[in-house]
Amino acid sequence: MQTQQPPSRSFRNQLIRITDWFAFPLRASHYVELVNPLWTTHKMQAQVVKVWDETKDARTITLKPGTNWRLHRAGQHIRIGIPVEGRHYTRTYTISSAPERSDGLFTITVKAIDDGRVSRHIVRNIKVGDFLPVGLPQGDFYLPDASPIQPLFITAGSGITPAMSMLRSLIAQHRMPSTEHIHFAPHEFDVIFGKELRAMDAEQKYYHLHEVHTRKFGEDQHTDSHFSLEMLEQFCPDWRERDCYACGPASLLSALESTWEEAGISRRLHIERFMAEFAEVPADATGGKVTFARSGVEVDADSQMNLLRVAEEAGMNPPHGCRMGICHTCNTTLKSGCVRDLRSGEILNEAGAIVQTCVCAAAGDCELDL
Repeated sequence: MQTQQPPSRSFRNQLIRITDWFAFPLRASHYVELVNPLWTTHKMQAQVVKVWDETKDARTITLKPGTNWRLHRAGQHIRIGIPVEGRHYTRTYTISSAPERSDGLFTITVKAIDDGRVSRHIVRNIKVGDFLPVGLPQGDFYLPDASPIQPLFITAGSGITPAMSMLRSLIAQHRMPSTEHIHFAPHEFDVIFGKELRAMDAEQKYYHLHEVHTRKFGEDQHTDSHFSLEMLEQFCPDWRERDCYACGPASLLSALESTWEEAGISRRLHIERFMAEFAEVPADATGGKVTFARSGVEVDADSQMNLLRVAEEAGMNPPHGCRMGICHTCNTTLKSGCVRDLRSGEILNEAGAIVQTCVCAAAGDCELDL
């Protein structure tokens, strides 16, 4: 039996169909966008209402979402469109606020990376009043709703963002369980949300923060304060009985996977990656000439740079999203030649094969349907 729509929604849908007929070849939503971009239905946008510098190179952006937005689950991420110098880029960022916010707003927190054109633009140039295209929340890195859980968070750098959303949500629901949190940052002043985390440690009876600083103060010199089993036993002796939620650089996540696997409890480790984990490229691997058939662009590429970046550096702006092989927005078709999947090392050389440009590189001459 079909489920009937509420009368108000049914009437609204009928009204939209009628107004779209008069607006042809556009849609009524395109004209509504001229009045208020947040009212559009043909695409979703959000308006920047506040910016806040967390550290010298990290900024929190507070956004007001438009029509058809849905609440996220703490720990999920969204895709955001960013215009930079006349070109449009898409990046994926974790929502750092709790879904329980009463004002209908949400935040993302972005750390500028040295060669990150988009992240640096967000941290330095995004301003209040800007409108940004956004997608709906997605991802399966979140706490269970009903099951009792005693979490162990292990985070580093901007990997704090999904954990922060979860912690804020637990506090908003007044259900903070026994929680241990190990966070790595170069220095004390590099800890994103540092003031709030320390206040939580002082005020929340069941939350315990362990900060680990990996560089000597005032020096560009690493300390020995990196993840180890001994450190884990020191900060969280009962780690084997907890569910661990981890996010950070690939080296940290690999060390955690090895530790939990050796303990035989890999099922208790939940990981969120900001970058795909790549296999080692063979020493004798070669690149080749990449032809983007529809764009008429040819460029020489090595065996390690992903094809999405090859295209961007050639002046193109192909479809993309997560940039780590999850969302498949960058999928295209291999017309001829060979490419290598950088995650597995697998060679794709069959015409018609689907290529994820963000995680594949040239493995000889190749032609793509882009």
